[in-house]
Amino acid sequence: PRAPSTRNDIRDCSVDPPYLPPTATNTTARLAALRGTMGTRGAHAYIVPSTDAHMSEYISERDARLRWLTGFTGSAGTAVVTQDKAALWTDSRYWTQAERQLDCNWELQRTTSIESIGMWILKAVPAGGNISLDPFLFSIDTWNSYSRALHGSGRTLLPLETNLVDQAWGDQRPLPSSSEIYSLPAEFTGSSWQEKVAGIRQRMEQHVRRPTAVLLSGLEETAWLFNLRGDDIPYNPVFYSYTLLTNTTISLFVEGSRLSAAARESLRSGCPGPLCVELQEYGQVSAHLRRYAQDNVTVWLGTEYTTYGLYGIIPQEKLLEENYSPVMMAKAVKNAHEQEMLRAAHVRDAVAVIQYLLWLEKTVPQGQVDEFSGAQHVDALRWAQEHSRGPSFQSISASG
Repeated sequence: PRAPSTRNDIRDCSVDPPYLPPTATNTTARLAALRGTMGTRGAHAYIVPSTDAHMSEYISERDARLRWLTGFTGSAGTAVVTQDKAALWTDSRYWTQAERQLDCNWELQRTTSIESIGMWILKAVPAGGNISLDPFLFSIDTWNSYSRALHGSGRTLLPLETNLVDQAWGDQRPLPSSSEIYSLPAEFTGSSWQEKVAGIRQRMEQHVRRPTAVLLSGLEETAWLFNLRGDDIPYNPVFYSYTLLTNTTISLFVEGSRLSAAARESLRSGCPGPLCVELQEYGQVSAHLRRYAQDNVTVWLGTEYTTYGLYGIIPQEKLLEENYSPVMMAKAVKNAHEQEMLRAAHVRDAVAVIQYLLWLEKTVPQGQVDEFSGAQHVDALRWAQEHSRGPSFQSISASG
C-alpha cells in the first residue's frame, strides 16, 4: 500500500475514510440524479464534454455541465459516467487542479485521447450496451472519432436530444442571458452587414457546387456578419445564435426580445427583399433546417463549428462540407479599416501595460502588491482606456 499523501491540498482516496481537501466538491447526489435519468433512457454510459452547442472555447455558466457534475473547473475535459463508475479525462495543465477539486467518486485519467476514453468505455460497459451523448455538444469530427473507437464492439453510440445533465441539474441550472444585443458602430467595422452578406452570396455563386445556403453555428460568425455584439459568455463579445443565409433569404435564430431597438431596425431595414433579416427563435434552428433540407438544396457549412446534431439533419448528398465556413474565411481577412482599428487598440492596450509596469516598479518594493491585486490593477488601467469593453480573458498573474 502506498503511503498516504503528505500534501493536504489534494485528495487521498487510498485512506479510510478518504481525505478530501476543502476545495473538493461532493458529487454523490449529482451523480445519483444523472444515473437515475440514464436508467430511464436505457443509457449504460453517458459522455459529458466541456463545450457548448457552438463549439465555443469559452462557455457560459449555463453551459458548464462538466463543472457542475464533477466540481472540476478547468477549461478542457471530458467525463464519462456509468451506473457504478465515473471518470474525468483532462490534460497535464489540470492534473493537480483535478486532484484538488474531484471527490473520490471520480477516477482521473491523465490523457485526453478519444482512444483512451473508448478503451475505458469498452471495459466498463458490457457488449450490447448503449453509450449515450447529446449530439448538439459534439463536433462532427469528435462524433466520428467516438464512432470509430466503438465500431464493431457490440456497443451502440446512441444520440439523445434531451441533455441528461440538464435534467439532473434541474431548476438549479443558471438561466440564459437576458442582456442586450447591440450594433457595433460603423466606425469599427469598415463594411456594413449588407456588404458582408453580398460578399458571402458572391462566394456561393462562384463555388463549383453552387450551394443554396450557408449555415453558421460559430457564435463569432453571426456576430461578425451582422456587426452585432453581446456578452452571453464572459470575455467574449458574442450572443447565442445561428444563421441560415440563402441566395434570397436571411434567417437569424436569436432571442429577438434582446435586440436593441437600433439593432432590430438595422436588421429589418431591407424588408421586404433579399436583405431582409427574418428573426426566428433560437430554439427553432433544427426544425427550420429539417424543413429547408427537404427541398432541392445544398447547405455549405464549416465542420469545425457545426455540431453532429445539426449536421445529422441534412442528408449527406445535400451537404457541402469544408473545415471553415465562408464567413469564417472572410472574417479572417481584415480590411484596411479593421487593420487600422486593430493597431489603434493595441496602442491603447500598450499604454495601459506601460502604466502598469511603472506602477509595479513603484509599489512592489513597498510590499503592497500581490498577484491578485496586481491583476485587478491592470484590468482597471485597461478599463480606463477609450472604447474598452473589458479584457479578452481573466488575467493570469504570477511572480517569483
